[in-house]
Amino acid sequence: MKVDRQFSRPSVLEWDALEGALDILCPMNLRLTETGHIIHAAPTLQKMRAGSDLVGKRFLEVFRLDRPRSIATMSELMNLERSKLHMEFRDAPNTALKGVLVRLPKGQGALVNLSFGISVVEGVQDYGLTSSDFAATDLAIEMLYLVEAKSAAMEASRKLNQRLQGAKLAAEQQAATDTLTGLQNRRAADRILEHHTSDRRGFALMHLDLDFFKSVNDTKGHAAGDFVLQEVAKVMRAETRKCDTIARVGGDEFMILIDGETSKEVLSDIAARLIAGIEVPILFEGAECRISASIGIALHYTNSDIGADALVQNSDQALYASKAKGRACATFFDDIAAGPG
Repeated sequence: MKVDRQFSRPSVLEWDALEGALDILCPMNLRLTETGHIIHAAPTLQKMRAGSDLVGKRFLEVFRLDRPRSIATMSELMNLERSKLHMEFRDAPNTALKGVLVRLPKGQGALVNLSFGISVVEGVQDYGLTSSDFAATDLAIEMLYLVEAKSAAMEASRKLNQRLQGAKLAAEQQAATDTLTGLQNRRAADRILEHHTSDRRGFALMHLDLDFFKSVNDTKGHAAGDFVLQEVAKVMRAETRKCDTIARVGGDEFMILIDGETSKEVLSDIAARLIAGIEVPILFEGAECRISASIGIALHYTNSDIGADALVQNSDQALYASKAKGRACATFFDDIAAGPG
């Protein structure tokens, strides 16, 4: 059976029906005259240029062809029917689009169908497009859902990572903190001391031991002892700087790293203020708790080769020397190492 392939020119009513169907199937299509004038723009395409009616304009005045670049006239473009075209709007936003042109018979112009390609996400964001602006079978809808799901998953992952990082930092801080006084603990002090000696920085290490603290625990109880330790921590914070390190390294033993300071005059003044502040009677449940402090000071001069362990031993020896003098005083390791005279 012979099929009649003759094309008859559609009537205006038929074109209206065809364009209505095309707008549903291809909501980014254009119909052009032979001269390249736009005589119909599908709803989504017109929405993308809401402030300007595309009908009546020349195709090559609205779009700049990126590939093939050599196209300058409508007749040249018509010769590229069924070829993939790459273009962008000439005016902002210069959205990149892909398209294909199909010529209509008997000099009725051409149909051009456009799409975003991989730039669909930017297109949706730039023009506020929704699923109703795409064909029901358009894979762009699935792509948008996937992008949205990926964005939601990435945001959830980011928030989870932030919580995990926060929990990690909190755990590290807790592991380095003395829970009773809020000061650094022995572990933190060792780490900081090792870092400072490795950098060969100049600083002083004070080893402080509370005098008569055992008497407070024995006569007034451990609750009084805990309260006294908390008050002593306040004195230490008040008499040092934020850049210094204060650590509780034993029951009533503390280490204070005075960063960048090796002047005996300055350090003696700090030690005196510490002792004076600690000797102020502490009231606990109406009763006075009286203690004092002995301090040993070891100096780490800039570019010194002495290590952390040796420095701690030096501060220990200086502390014992303070105890031997009768307590409530400070001694420099350099002074006892030099010997009498």
